[in-house]
Amino acid sequence: MIRIIHQRAKCIGCNACVEAADYRWRVSHKDGKCTLVGGEERNGGFYTVVVDDHEWEENELAAKNCPVKIIKLHRI
Repeated sequence: MIRIIHQRAKCIGCNACVEAADYRWRVSHKDGKCTLVGGEERNGGFYTVVVDDHEWEENELAAKNCPVKIIKLHRI
């Protein structure tokens, strides 16, 4: 299992995560920031979701391509 953590408040809405894993990331029409699909807010502005291992590669690419480095992945 993988825990994906997204610090949404610092997102600049560049769309890099959506391009890497469009099933897990969306751009919000409300504020233009990217949203972690299935994520729940924890600790004031950090969104987390636990997913299966098969999502690692695409979401690792999303984290690497994020210019503000606000996406973290951890194997659990």
